[in-house]
Amino acid sequence: MKRLVDLLLQSLHLLLMLLCAFLLIGSSNLMLLRSIPPTAGFWDLSHVWLGLLAAVLGVLFLGKLCVHGRWRLYFPWLVLQWRPIVADIKGLCKGKIPSAGGAGLFSLIEGITVLSLVTTGITGAMWFVTQGSADAASWRLWHHSAAHWFIGLMIVHVVCALSHLIDMIRD
Repeated sequence: MKRLVDLLLQSLHLLLMLLCAFLLIGSSNLMLLRSIPPTAGFWDLSHVWLGLLAAVLGVLFLGKLCVHGRWRLYFPWLVLQWRPIVADIKGLCKGKIPSAGGAGLFSLIEGITVLSLVTTGITGAMWFVTQGSADAASWRLWHHSAAHWFIGLMIVHVVCALSHLIDMIRD
């Protein structure tokens, strides 16, 4: 069992990446409003169930980022630690790509992106829990807003990862 948990924790990033891609690609086909309709199809049902799975995995991934004091790397504003981020921004202005890993701009972006993922998952789960009620429409609206933030942050996260790969190839 421990080996399975270790494998899951090591694979969380890839698994979340695949799940989120599937959820985002299929989201334009959804017909979910206040509840899952009785005639729900593949896209609706897969979005709900895989979205709930992604929400749980997102919370696990957030936990993985926070263990052993690593939360300071991803959430430096909680300890008012801005120097590495300011240094990375100054370096960007001079054409230097920030380093990946450790404290800095890329870690900050990853932390915010994970928070956005968890927020998207929680608001989607709350829609699921409240479906059929008047509150479900509000949770759906919050879920859509969180998902749009998540999409924007994912784009920034991917650009950061690609720029780091390009920088590694150039060296």
